[in-house]
Amino acid sequence: MRKINIFDTTLRDGEQSAGVNLNLHEKLEIAKQLERLNVDIIEAGFPASSEGDFQSVKEITKIIKNCSVTGLARSVKSDIDSAWEALKGGAEPRLHLFLATSPIHMTYKLKQTPDQVISTAVETVKYAAKYFPVIQWSAEDACRSDLSFLVKIIKEVIDAGAKVINIPDTVGYISPKEYGERFKYLFQNVPNIDKVILSAHCHDDLGMAVSNSLSAVENGVLQIEGTINGIGERAGNASLEEVAVALHIRQDYYHAKTRLNLSEIKRTSDLVSKLTGMIIPPNKAIIGKNAFAHESGIHQDGVLKEKTTYEIISPELVGVNSNSMVLGKHSGRHAFRNRIVELGYSLDDQEINRLFKLFKELADKKKEITDEDLITLLVDEKLTDQEDYYHLEALQVQFGTNQIPTATITLTNLDGEKIQEAATGSGSVEALYNTLERCVGLSISLEDYRIQSVGAGRDALAQVYVKVKHQNLESSGRGSAQDVLEASAKGYLNAVNRLLAFEKNIISLEKVGV
Repeated sequence: MRKINIFDTTLRDGEQSAGVNLNLHEKLEIAKQLERLNVDIIEAGFPASSEGDFQSVKEITKIIKNCSVTGLARSVKSDIDSAWEALKGGAEPRLHLFLATSPIHMTYKLKQTPDQVISTAVETVKYAAKYFPVIQWSAEDACRSDLSFLVKIIKEVIDAGAKVINIPDTVGYISPKEYGERFKYLFQNVPNIDKVILSAHCHDDLGMAVSNSLSAVENGVLQIEGTINGIGERAGNASLEEVAVALHIRQDYYHAKTRLNLSEIKRTSDLVSKLTGMIIPPNKAIIGKNAFAHESGIHQDGVLKEKTTYEIISPELVGVNSNSMVLGKHSGRHAFRNRIVELGYSLDDQEINRLFKLFKELADKKKEITDEDLITLLVDEKLTDQEDYYHLEALQVQFGTNQIPTATITLTNLDGEKIQEAATGSGSVEALYNTLERCVGLSISLEDYRIQSVGAGRDALAQVYVKVKHQNLESSGRGSAQDVLEASAKGYLNAVNRLLAFEKNIISLEKVGV
């Protein structure tokens, strides 16, 4: 049974999803959950891209001790220096170094000859080897690269000190059979290939990222890269939860396993979904809410008689628990703290006291508080590291079928000053957002607006995700409340506060992908 290393790039490639921007505390929370999931390598970011990314990688490196933490770097010495400064305090610091190898990239992007590309690759790997005990080298756009050129450059970078060689399908171009054959060719033709681990990194542009990853495993690859929920550039990356569960269920076929704690999959998936604002489709494999639902009478009859008739994956395997504890207004601080710990969160006494107060306020309005409600409360109230430039004090919306919707809002700013404005709109939400735009004094366009319920019932929390744009800067935000308009206002303000934090810290939004 071969051991397959899991390389998680949710915090790097995953965060490059359009409209996603995670703050430091959110990244730390995801990193800690990835450690509980037991991934082998966490790609924490791209340290040279911005001061914000540098600090995030550095902080994650400090707290994560049971996984190797890595950062991305271009084949530039200054990138390598930044990565070392961010990663050198880690338990096993490693560098992810990349350089394009396809004719189209070398000609139009790098403007280098193949020999120049090899020279750059060798020089930067040797430079990085002075610092990093493990260097992963990636041939960007490898699946549109000439095989004989790949053989040549891979041999050279292995001799220069690379320990892991990644063959990424950067644009989601290749088919499973072709991808497997590409690895087979490299195993047969690179003379020093036995000195390294080969890795697969697949994008989902043609919907084949998971299939391609599994094909790589069939053909001898010992590391798979991907993201939780398959998020990432364009159509996303290989869904790690799908790859891991496929290897587990079909050990008889793949003869391979991971060290993942599969029971943490659902919790990890939910956390990433909430923090990124990327909703999981109901029919998503492994973790969609319909993944274990049976509506057909024939299927229901079969499952009731013997689950394995139509269920090849048990809900419990991936952490779906139908018997979650329900808290209410009579629940005490001890039960509240215990449930928070069971959900995988670590809070100090001050945070527990603050969140317990908010929990009690919610429990007075809502009969039962589920795990989903608690996670929403934690996500909305705990995970913020930027100052709230504006805070919602009060809102009132007037609406009637024969009236013009009007919103009146009171905010407080950082200086404690109250701002009150009113505006109209063609609907309640438009009136609300027109008023908020007046309050903050910025020209803001609403790029996306989504609303969903947290759980079921008439008293369920509403969760709103928004994406806004100011000048050339985009930001996403989220808000929750029992009232959909209050949740809408909170989500909008959350996005605006993030925008202002980005502008204040001059955070670069440069994003690169492998």
